[in-house]
Amino acid sequence: MPAQGRRDALKDLLRAVASSRPWSLLASSHLARRIRHSLSARIALAITVAALVILLVFGVIIASQLRTSMFETRKDAILADASLRFSSAQSVFSSSTASSPAQVQESARGALASLKASAAGAGATNVALLRSEGATASLRINQIEDEQMRALITPQMRTAVSSGGAQWQSVGIRSSDSDKVVPGILVGTQVQLPRAGTHELYILYSLSADQAQVDVVLRVLVLSALPIIVALPIGVFALLHRLLLPVRVTAQAATKASKGNLDVRVDVHGDDEMADLGHAFNAMTSSLQDTISRYDELAKLQQRFVSDVSHELRTPLTTIRMAEDIVWDNRDELPAHARRSVELLHDQTERMEQMLADLLEISRYDAASALLDAEDRDLRPIVQRVVEGCAELAQRQNVRVETVAQGRVAAEIDERRIERVIRNLVVNAIEHADGTPVTITLAETETDVACRVRDRGVGMTQEVADHVFDRFYRADTARARTTGGTGLGLAIATEDVAIHGGRLQAYGEPGRGASFLMTLPKRAGEEIVSRPLALWEDE
Repeated sequence: MPAQGRRDALKDLLRAVASSRPWSLLASSHLARRIRHSLSARIALAITVAALVILLVFGVIIASQLRTSMFETRKDAILADASLRFSSAQSVFSSSTASSPAQVQESARGALASLKASAAGAGATNVALLRSEGATASLRINQIEDEQMRALITPQMRTAVSSGGAQWQSVGIRSSDSDKVVPGILVGTQVQLPRAGTHELYILYSLSADQAQVDVVLRVLVLSALPIIVALPIGVFALLHRLLLPVRVTAQAATKASKGNLDVRVDVHGDDEMADLGHAFNAMTSSLQDTISRYDELAKLQQRFVSDVSHELRTPLTTIRMAEDIVWDNRDELPAHARRSVELLHDQTERMEQMLADLLEISRYDAASALLDAEDRDLRPIVQRVVEGCAELAQRQNVRVETVAQGRVAAEIDERRIERVIRNLVVNAIEHADGTPVTITLAETETDVACRVRDRGVGMTQEVADHVFDRFYRADTARARTTGGTGLGLAIATEDVAIHGGRLQAYGEPGRGASFLMTLPKRAGEEIVSRPLALWEDE
């Protein structure tokens, strides 16, 4: 539990530091951002911090060992000197012939003054003579002590001295003219005064000179570490910055390549790992360039093939169409069993014409040769024409087509293309409505217009909605189609809307119908700012 408590306290401290305002300001500063975006700076900072920690631990160990070694050496010397001083003082007290209290007092003062003077060379700064507790001698003299010694001699020290032998204690000596505290050693023992009985003699030794030596050594260590602390991050950063130069160059080249400039290459020097990176990048861009060039060529060949085939098929199809028209016009004169074949020929000829038209339109978009003839037009008459044109199909499918318009809905559009988009959406909705109504809703904002075609038929899944605009995509290949189709209608509709700067979206749920939303900017080519209708908005 104590260890867990310390870990929790450390976590709380780290959280408090991370949430503090100074740390937030530091983390959001320009220097912090530069460090976060520079690998060289982060590694240099990490190495510097690690070096500082190592130097700090090394300095603490050295200081501790130095203090311990000097203290032990100095303590042994002080105890030896104190033993000599105590013996000398006891000899003086024993040889004294003083008989009266005044004489004994004066003899004791003289002995302590001589002791203090003789021990000054060993670092002694003060002495004291105290009456032992429980002394029974009839002759009493005044204790010899000052304020400093009275504060340093503790009851524990006196108890240890009364047990016999020389005793010592480490103390802190406060200077009289400042608040600075220096280490010292207090040594005490019992002495016998003539006629005055047992007393306690104390000598105070100062370790200020030894502490000064330790401070000098530590100062030298700190001053010696300063160049390392300053030069280390600069040197590491410069070295890493130089070593990572190929990485930066490769990153810049990769940025250019991502923008389509595959001609970019990296200058490679040497044969180390960085050189391997440069070679790999150059090989990658060369391979990409070759692959894209091949794909571009294949795409151009495919576009040319579709365009050429579409044009080449028009001539025989025209001939077939002319012949089919003659047969179709005279179908009533044919036998009953041949009329069905004529109807199939008529339907498939129309479908072939529509497919060729769609292929030609797609090839124009692929070749970027489609032109936009945009004029300010109201979408309501266009929708009305589409509804009237699809009336026969809707009647055949038992589907009711409704139009909801909110006033005039006008935008700069290519009327032919937008009418083709709406017709395609309405025909698809009628085909999949399964007898439910189809609703066409028009709406606008200050910047955009929208047309939504919605049915409540079989619906579609999200996967189908994601691919419904792909070329030749079939959501259900087994579904019987009553109107035929080339599989290119929605793909062409997407291109028709995109050339206006608009967007065509699809949404549906199985069993709940589907919704197609066409959003166009009021000014052709501008970006869509808002969406006038929600794609799945319930009516």
